[in-house]
Formats: sequence, structure tokens, C-alpha cells
Amino acid sequence: MKSALPVLTVIAAILLIWIVAVVPMNIHLTADQAQRDGLAVTPETPVERQAYSGLGLTFRNPGLIAQTFVQERPRLPSPHQVGAELWKTVVDTRITSKRSLVYHGWVTLSATLLGFAIGTGLGILLAVGIVYNRAMDMSVMPWAIASQTIPILALAPMIIVMLGAIGIQGLFPKAIISAYLSFFPVVVGMVKGLRSPDMMQLDLLRTYYASPSQGFWKLRLPASVPYLFASLKIGISASLVGAIVAELPTGARAGFGARMLVGDQYGQPLVTWAALFAAAITAAALVGFFGLVERLTLRRMGMQTA
Repeated sequence: MKSALPVLTVIAAILLIWIVAVVPMNIHLTADQAQRDGLAVTPETPVERQAYSGLGLTFRNPGLIAQTFVQERPRLPSPHQVGAELWKTVVDTRITSKRSLVYHGWVTLSATLLGFAIGTGLGILLAVGIVYNRAMDMSVMPWAIASQTIPILALAPMIIVMLGAIGIQGLFPKAIISAYLSFFPVVVGMVKGLRSPDMMQLDLLRTYYASPSQGFWKLRLPASVPYLFASLKIGISASLVGAIVAELPTGARAGFGARMLVGDQYGQPLVTWAALFAAAITAAALVGFFGLVERLTLRRMGMQTA
């Protein structure tokens, strides 16, 4: 309970700020609609007075503030509107329907997991090479760092267009972009983990005439496990972001990115916000899964867990 209290406090603060921001963001839309309906308001609060100062409203409608929370196409949806849209598209819609966020979530998640597997495997192999080969350490690591300076929004369309030109479309191009974002945290974390044993431990292995492979399997790899899981939790989130970004420039018809595009193009902000929150919930679930696996693994290895 104590560990959950800070998280709940932050969530409550965010919700409070969100609710307060809804009124000034939507008040002009509400006032314009009231004016068209002949139901404008005499301002009752400082927020209303500021919002209505330039609108010339003369009629009374004390419920205008409440209307800012139920706009059909608001600038900023209220929390309950986003929650209702999530419920409708996750629970009340069949998962085979193209209006279901479960359906779109699986499309994005499949690219995420494939890209994450590629990026993790590549990252671990590069990390081992960097630790055991000085030439790779001097050459590969700087390039790995430099690769992350390229904006993914600029790189994603290039990758998709080039792969599409040779007939590679669908899942794999999105997975490549996910792998691009996820491999770097794994490389950095694994290099740090494989180098974490101190000199006394390494000298002890030499005393026992351990081979390099025995030193890797018996000391360096177990020591890198906490670093690896920390990297995996970052990598899986980055991989999900990569899959969503890859869906945006292609005009994809399925996936969280596709739903965000639909909401923006057709003036349906609730669709966009619901997809955004569904993606955030998916990322949190993936990170939570790896956190659970981490605790079980470290406990099995006899290491202390936070």
C-alpha cells in the first residue's frame, strides 16, 4: 500500500489538473454554441468572465460550465469522456470489429513484440562483442550512440518507403522501426552489466584458471541480469512507440497509430485520446510484465529485489 500511495498521488494530481484545464479549453466552444442557440450566459466566475469578455453574451444559462465537460468534439476531452470511449471500444465492441481497440492493439502489439525480439537479440550480441572485443568497443559503440540522434519521425517514412520499393510491406517494416528504438537501451544496459563485476571477482576466476567462456556464463552474464531487465523495460516501451510511429506516415488501416490518424482526420478527438490512453495502458502492462519476470528471476538467483 505504501508503494502505491505515491503513484496514486501523482495520478490524482494529473486528473485534477486535467479537469481544471477542461473548462478554459472548451469554454469558447460551449459559449459559441450557446450563442447560436440563444442561451448565452452572464459570467458568474472569474474563469467565465475572462472567457466571455470578448463574446458579447447577454443571456443567462448557469449550467454552461458543466457543458464544457460533455462537448461532442471538444478541444480537450474530460476524463469521463475518454473513459467512456475506452469502455465502448474495448468492452462493448467485438474484438474482431475494426472499431475495437483490442483489434487495433493486437496489430500494434504484434509489430512491437517482433521488433522488440529483433532489437533485444541484436543488442545483446552487440554488447557481448563490445565487451570482449576492443575494436568493436571503439567502432560500434560510437555508431550505436550516433544512430539515436536521428529523429525517428524522419527515419520511419524512409525505411517504410525503401522496404516498400522492394516489396516488403506490412508487419516487418514496422518491426524494423521498433527494433531500431529498442536495441540501444539493451546495448547500453548489457555493456554496463557485463562490465559490472569488479577486479577482485575477475582475479578470483583467473586464480581458478577459468576460461573466458566460463567467466562469461558464471560471472558476467549473471551480474548483468538486473541491468538487462532495466533495459528491457525501457526497450519494450520504446518498441511500442516505434510501432505506433511507423503506422502514422503509411496511412495504416489498423493499429493504435491508425486510430489516432482517424481521430485527427475526421475531427473525432475522443477516438484519438482513447487510442492514446490504450497505448499507454498497453505500455504499462508490458513494463509491469517484465517487472514481474524480473522479480521472479532475481529471487530465483538469490538476489535482493526492491
